[in-house]
Amino acid sequence: MGKSSFLQEFKAFAMKGNVVDMAVGVIIGGAFGKIVSSLVNDVIMPPIGYLINGVNFTDLKYTLPANPLAPEGTEAATIAYGNFLQNTLDFIIVAFCIFLILKVIMRFTRKKEEETATPPTPPAPSKEELLLTEIRDLLKERK
Repeated sequence: MGKSSFLQEFKAFAMKGNVVDMAVGVIIGGAFGKIVSSLVNDVIMPPIGYLINGVNFTDLKYTLPANPLAPEGTEAATIAYGNFLQNTLDFIIVAFCIFLILKVIMRFTRKKEEETATPPTPPAPSKEELLLTEIRDLLKERK
């Protein structure tokens, strides 16, 4: 009986809306990341490379001086700052796209909340307003 109740608890946990929504979000986010990376690598970066005389950002690197203690034939260490620039641009574009998507989603959720919200009740009239209302009604009755 212990195993079946454990499996039932796990099934209940896995089928909760939040867990399923999060899993779908992670899968779609991964696919969206690939699309954005392709956009950056294949569409945005080639014209930028063309403008800076055909430089490919992923080829940009700084080669450190040879280490005198390293054995003969060892390749020099490099700092690949071009890959860093490429990944930074990817991140900025992904973050901007997510910002735009969330902005649209928030706009729709706000509209739904405004439609379902009950209008606020007007504040109770003050004592002066009540007194003035009584005076007005008395004047109307006199006429």
